[in-house]
Amino acid sequence: MLGLEYFTFTAVWSPVFLALMLMVTGGYFVLIGPGSDRWAKGDSHVSVGRKLLFVTGIVLLYLAQGGPVELLGHMMFSFHMLSMALSYLLAPPLLMLGLPPWVWRRVTTYLAGSPLSKLKVFARPVVAAVVFNGLFSFYHLPVVHDYVMLHFGIHRLYYIVLFVAAVLMWWTLVNPLPERAGVQGLKKMGFIFLNMVLLTPACGLIIFADEPLYATYSDPAVWARAMGYCVAGDPAMLLRQFGGPESFGYLQPDIDQQVGGILMKFIQEFIFASMLAYVFFQWYKQENRENDEEEERLGMARPNDPLNPPLPPQAGP
Repeated sequence: MLGLEYFTFTAVWSPVFLALMLMVTGGYFVLIGPGSDRWAKGDSHVSVGRKLLFVTGIVLLYLAQGGPVELLGHMMFSFHMLSMALSYLLAPPLLMLGLPPWVWRRVTTYLAGSPLSKLKVFARPVVAAVVFNGLFSFYHLPVVHDYVMLHFGIHRLYYIVLFVAAVLMWWTLVNPLPERAGVQGLKKMGFIFLNMVLLTPACGLIIFADEPLYATYSDPAVWARAMGYCVAGDPAMLLRQFGGPESFGYLQPDIDQQVGGILMKFIQEFIFASMLAYVFFQWYKQENRENDEEEERLGMARPNDPLNPPLPPQAGP
């Protein structure tokens, strides 16, 4: 399917990365199980829903960075953007919500006493939004993208930094420590809207480009070099066997590029628009609740208020 049948099991499923994800998942269940007696204070119970969120996040991250989506992302730009959406818009909040609050208390306490505490400025809402969307947009400049795809070490480092930036951006939205007062109400809606706006220029550049922007998906020689990092063997063999990325794409390179930009923007808009609606609904309920409590308080206080005595009953006709 989509040319995956031409590649080995190792190339498609990345057993080493799969083993790493399984180790992380196993460590998670040890931490929230036997390990909770040592590290948790108070209620160490972790709900089934929270466990499902974490496992789902791990599965999405594996598919995007080590599974079939990752390999297809080297052959088609639309799958590359799907991989980016899974890695940075879906997996981080699921993983963050999957960890119980007592884990995050341990993490934040450790970071507060380490040299990394000097970097806490990057966790501020506006800074986090600008940094994440800036790194994402910068990466998709054609010259930067092609360079990163052709240099394995820089590629991995950039993806790790981008993931950390995504976690900092999502921190404001999911607030995994309920006792800490986070951004709420109109400010939170403004933060969501800011993220929606900041990613628009990069997606617009991709969607409305008149020609293919990335040599990785249009130049067979560059494509073969990039493929050499996820497929064992001589890149020249890929050229002789397939000729280039067009052998796998079901769309022309320019159309595939537009589909990728639209896909990324659609996923982002759907996620943030859903969150915007949820935050607005919660803010609206909170405002109505406070108004009702204020009216009830005034109503109970009025009979005993000497400045506003109750009106006498009116006599009948």
